[in-house]
Amino acid sequence: MTAALATSNEGRRKSVVTALLLAPTALWFFVLLILPMLVIIVFSLGERGPVGGYQAALTLKQYASLGSRLAAFKNTIMLAPAGTLISVLVAYPLAYFLAVKVSPRWRYGLLVLVVLPFWTSLLVRTYAWMFILSGKGLPSLLAAIGFPEIQMINTPFAVLLGIVYAYMPLMVLPIFVSLEKLDKRLLDAAADLGSSPLRSFLTVTLPLSLPGVVTGSLLVFILLMGEFLIPSLLGGGKIFFIGNALVDLFLQSRNWPLGAAMSLTLVVVMLVLITLYVRLTMAASAGKSRSLP
Repeated sequence: MTAALATSNEGRRKSVVTALLLAPTALWFFVLLILPMLVIIVFSLGERGPVGGYQAALTLKQYASLGSRLAAFKNTIMLAPAGTLISVLVAYPLAYFLAVKVSPRWRYGLLVLVVLPFWTSLLVRTYAWMFILSGKGLPSLLAAIGFPEIQMINTPFAVLLGIVYAYMPLMVLPIFVSLEKLDKRLLDAAADLGSSPLRSFLTVTLPLSLPGVVTGSLLVFILLMGEFLIPSLLGGGKIFFIGNALVDLFLQSRNWPLGAAMSLTLVVVMLVLITLYVRLTMAASAGKSRSLP
């Protein structure tokens, strides 16, 4: 009985220590995430004041008014996944080349070049793309060789190009880490069993690198869903994301309740899309892993 009591006291002591260690993080989490979310929920149920801001109420009419910002939702839902997919298609070959083909002597030096744009402000880099895509940049060059009146700036193409350029390093790094850890003996075993290089890639390399693809996709997609700088500058006021609508609602129109309702809707949409993406990706990864030659 004494031993059982001692064990119980030891377990209780460990629980108290664990709770004390987790308390600062839990408090930080509550203050920076839960509390602001509760405030946004309260705001979304209110009304716009006579001079803007928030006026206490209990109504759902803000959610019924989301249709007034349907274009922002449509652009975000279409261009954010498209930008994420293009980033994967561009980043994967680059990450594969760096992790598998490049000599270890040069590998990390080239990787530094990939993340080098992060050392410069996104605003400066986006302004550079504005010049490249404007009339004095690529369109003038194309006009000189016989392709006049090609509009690049203020188009979905310009926004997607800016997205891929800005966020590709976030996609390359996780994929690179996954590929660098790949056991080359698995590829040799697949070759010994008669697999072609393409089949070895599809059944060995790709499934084992999917965690990196998932991580990079989530990083890029989550950031893109709230993006406002790139659509604002490269879209020229014609391509609005939800982030642009939120800036307008909170800072210009001062319709805080509608902005809060839009923010909560964005969170719900992101959770649904991310859950579906992760489940489908993990299911595909499990299926491919079972089909190893």
